[in-house]
Amino acid sequence: MIPSTPTGPTSTLAAGDAWRDGLLRFRPVAVLALCYLAFGGALRLVLWASFGRQQGVPLEHLPILLLGGTLNDLVESLYLLAPLSTYLLLMRDRWHRTRWNRLLIATGTFLTLFGLVYLSAAEFFFFEEFDARFNVVAVDYLMFPAEVLGDLRAEYPVLPVAIVAALAAGLLTPLAMRLMRPGFAAPVRLRQRTPVFAAYLASLLAAVAWYPTTALSWTANRVENELVQNGASSFFRALAKSEIAYDAYYPTAAPADNLALLAAQLDSGRSEFVDLDAGRIDRVHPGRTDGLGRLNVVVVASESFGAEFSRLYGSELDLTPNFDRLAQQGIWFRHAYATGTRTVRGLEAISASFPPIPTVSILRRPGSEHISTWGSVMRELGYSTSFLYGGYGYFDNMNHYFGENGFEVLDRRDISQPVRFENIWGVADEDLFDTALGHLDGKAATGQPFFALIMTTSNHKPFTFREGVPGVPPQGGGRKAGVRYADYALGYFIDEARRHDWFDDTVFVVLADHGARVYGKADMPLRSYEIPWMIYSPRHVGPRRVDELVSQIDVAPTVMGLLGLPYRAPFFGEDALAGREEGRVALFSYNHDVAIYRDGKLVRFGLQEEPATLAYDRQSDSYAPRPADAELERLGIAYFQTAYELFARHSY
Repeated sequence: MIPSTPTGPTSTLAAGDAWRDGLLRFRPVAVLALCYLAFGGALRLVLWASFGRQQGVPLEHLPILLLGGTLNDLVESLYLLAPLSTYLLLMRDRWHRTRWNRLLIATGTFLTLFGLVYLSAAEFFFFEEFDARFNVVAVDYLMFPAEVLGDLRAEYPVLPVAIVAALAAGLLTPLAMRLMRPGFAAPVRLRQRTPVFAAYLASLLAAVAWYPTTALSWTANRVENELVQNGASSFFRALAKSEIAYDAYYPTAAPADNLALLAAQLDSGRSEFVDLDAGRIDRVHPGRTDGLGRLNVVVVASESFGAEFSRLYGSELDLTPNFDRLAQQGIWFRHAYATGTRTVRGLEAISASFPPIPTVSILRRPGSEHISTWGSVMRELGYSTSFLYGGYGYFDNMNHYFGENGFEVLDRRDISQPVRFENIWGVADEDLFDTALGHLDGKAATGQPFFALIMTTSNHKPFTFREGVPGVPPQGGGRKAGVRYADYALGYFIDEARRHDWFDDTVFVVLADHGARVYGKADMPLRSYEIPWMIYSPRHVGPRRVDELVSQIDVAPTVMGLLGLPYRAPFFGEDALAGREEGRVALFSYNHDVAIYRDGKLVRFGLQEEPATLAYDRQSDSYAPRPADAELERLGIAYFQTAYELFARHSY
């Protein structure tokens, strides 16, 4: 007689027992997921207490912030624990209950808990610097581990944090293993494990398909949105999109329409477009009789030299007396902005008058060789061109970019014996300037005019300096000491240059590569982008203050206009001294976002987002939503899309 198939309560109970037994096998996943959620919640509380409150995240928002953050952490744990889940599914039952497997799981648990503690500390320090979770900056830094690891060892308590993480993991691992113990005792067959894994896999696939990694960004406060996000998710998102095609993620328009808008915006009446029909924005600038002529040009890009440290820009501290004194003797730009928050963004804007296309600077993109730069313009005019850097120029691909674009490159390798000091980022600014003075003496001796771009490094963590600089302790002085030293070294450079025959025939341009740090609750915190900028040439340029909006992409066109030399270039910037007072624009990048700003209004283009028009209040560094400004939105598309397309087809 054939036995009947069990039905009813007995079969339901058997199915329930099978599901329960299957769950036992995946206890390590559940325990580690709970640990991940606990650490994520604790970190969120610490970040809110340390940074969120001062950026306007109220206490009453904390419950929903923690709830949303827990959901984001839960989704990320599905990704992170997938390898362990797969291992537990496929592992033979006999091996699962052995001492060796328990030892393997215990080791993995210890390493996971160690990583959770250590990365929580790392996220705290990153948030302290950038008011953000791990983003494209973290990805960029990991591309150059020597400098970054050296900086971390010098500036942060790397070893103490590692010891604390190891101790915490050592204490928590036995507790976690105790919770996992029932899963090692009972036999669990593959057919019992499979339904549980199938449910896990379905949850993971549902998250991939329907839960975006930027979910739950619900407020206009950028810092609050950062707090609710998951750090690992933000990092992997930045890694996946570190170099993407503009037209796949951002709004576009017909290229011919873009060129027409740019031609109208950039037409100063002093130049002529010559290649619009070919899809280029090259302009010929005729020589001017009222220009200064073939003077030498020395550009100093000062590391992290934000405007907030200068009394000329409203600081109550006297950290930049040399810059302030020199700026008032030359042309001083009161409202100048950087295009981004990284050195590579400043260098691309200064050297090539190029917009900050998302998401990677052209210095680090393939195809950056033999493009139009300020250097190529000067070489056409008979100048020698040089790039001098206090660190090792492989960082951020600087040596390749400048070397392949015709610059003679000098970096840390060419400064064999720094006299003052050096750290992981490079030699003292004074030593770099001494090298520059000797190099420029050699150029002047040939009778050929020179163009030099000097990039400093000393105003950077770990903020270590020599003895004897007024107001600058050798260690422990932090950012204020860094700014004081950068300004001291700038004064030293100008004073020493006065002793050289070429000084009177040289135009000095001094500005920052970017601001000191990213701060503020706005999506595009523009106050962080304000930088000092001056042009100094006491024999040729009298005191003048410029109050119009200017940007780093305007530096090259402005200096070329001042010299009055004839040249051809596709620069996106404008001559800030040409008399235009209204309608000037500034372009910005932050993480994956880019923006255009004009007359108090900003249009932001987010990754796979609709453009947002915002009114900017400079006093509070905050935005208010406004109806879409179609004209400014179209102009922003024209800048960013055209720049991307010109670079991508190597037509810039």
